[in-house]
Amino acid sequence: MLKIGTRGSKLALYQANLVKQRLEEKGFSAEVIAIKTKGDIILDVPLSKIGDKGLFTKEIEECLLRNEVDLAVHSLKDLPTTLPEGLKLGAVLERAERCDAFVSLKHPVLTEMPMGSVIATSSLRRKSQLLMINPAWRVIDIRGNVGTRLEKLKEGYCDALIMAAAGLTRLGYEKEIREIIPPEYMIPAVSQGIIAIENRQGDEVTDKAIQQINHEATWMEAAAERAFLRALEGGCQVPIGCYIKHIDGEIKISGFVSSVDGREFIHKTKKGRFEDVLAISLELAGEIYESGGKKILEDIRKM
Repeated sequence: MLKIGTRGSKLALYQANLVKQRLEEKGFSAEVIAIKTKGDIILDVPLSKIGDKGLFTKEIEECLLRNEVDLAVHSLKDLPTTLPEGLKLGAVLERAERCDAFVSLKHPVLTEMPMGSVIATSSLRRKSQLLMINPAWRVIDIRGNVGTRLEKLKEGYCDALIMAAAGLTRLGYEKEIREIIPPEYMIPAVSQGIIAIENRQGDEVTDKAIQQINHEATWMEAAAERAFLRALEGGCQVPIGCYIKHIDGEIKISGFVSSVDGREFIHKTKKGRFEDVLAISLELAGEIYESGGKKILEDIRKM
């Protein structure tokens, strides 16, 4: 019996049970164990102010290291690029929608929102890009699970929400989505839409099981995007994004780094073959770093 550790939110449990289902389809027995993380407990402080890279993963990883669970299921965008000693990224499921979603009761698309509109998000990456599109919008923080945020919207807390489209769809809220925001307007988070499986190094039994449900193309994308993020030393508290688009057998990688207020924005794009995606992503990170990204990152870390 494989023990799957996860956060206890509806979305996290959905993702863990999807991994459980995939494993059972391959003939393995599994059970899901919910674990509370720091990010689930502290709900009244913006994510950017907590300053903990393992905000939604640390307690689950500690259970892994104590052999209380055999694997951990995360949203890969929440998993730091540097993992604790003894743990590794073991597998990923096929990627869902990677873009952000615009949710509003009043407006059909993001770019039609008037000056002074209040937009809520938990992400500095989204905030910086929103302010770059229209500095006259008021961008505020929001915490809580998907259902809680939708309720806050209905109660008038804000005029619109920006959330990961994958999370809304996985929980059956796709009808709430007014627009999938094109990456030309909002570059997604690194690894957004990917369900990750973390396990112990040297655990051959678990390795054998999870390799049977690993999605190779998603794995390559994840490795490239996480290498991009690692090269820029970014985390949830830094406005960084990366987007890989497949075009006629080739790929186009777009990446950015920006100041929190969106006034300084370094955006670059590179093209190449998918089999070279890792090398291309590292080249892209280097170009962004040398073109002003270094200063932006240094300024953010001083805040």
